[in-house]
Amino acid sequence: MPDLGKYAGDVLAAYGITVLLLAGLIWRSLARSVKMKRLLKQAEERRTHG
Repeated sequence: MPDLGKYAGDVLAAYGITVLLLAGLIWRSLARSVKMKRLLKQAEERRTHG
């Protein structure tokens, strides 16, 4: 790891926040994808069986 000197805390905090935000965005995208697939399947079933 490079020597960050007196800015080490700030840099590591920024990296930590970035990782958390990216993880949150990925989780939200996957959750939304599952929801949309479920809704699409329900709509297709209503269309074919309705």
